[in-house]
Amino acid sequence: MKKFLFSLVAPVVIFLSFTTMADRVSFSGDWKLNEGKSELGEFGGRFTPRSIKVDQKADNITISRTRPGFNGGEPVTTTMTLTFDGKETESTGFGNSKTKSTAKWSDDGQTLTINSATSFERDGQTSEFKGTETWTLTKEGLLSVVNVSSSSRGETTVKAVYDK
Repeated sequence: MKKFLFSLVAPVVIFLSFTTMADRVSFSGDWKLNEGKSELGEFGGRFTPRSIKVDQKADNITISRTRPGFNGGEPVTTTMTLTFDGKETESTGFGNSKTKSTAKWSDDGQTLTINSATSFERDGQTSEFKGTETWTLTKEGLLSVVNVSSSSRGETTVKAVYDK
């Protein structure tokens, strides 16, 4: 009986040992934009966060981003909490715009991809921006956030690098 039970349990244990989830990199901390290492694009990263505060847990991540204000106004901080189970999260941003986002880890746990769609109204017209952020840590331990966004005006790519 023991041999029979062992022959049933052993394959399951071996299978699970090879299919455990990869250790995820931690993005937790307070990050400040390093403009010298960033590629902010044609508009100088006008909407690129100057600081990011991240609180990462096993099942979610809370991200607070502080961006320059409009026309030299006060900086604006937005906060969102994303879960890692694929559920869409809605948050409010600039001018009461609505953003729907999802977060997904790479298989090796080293890259976090955040997909977002933001809609807002201006002068009676509704516009939408779509964006994909790819978060990684560099060999030097810096946070790299590559943001590819698209709208009716075209596509832009910004690579922001942050120091801890």
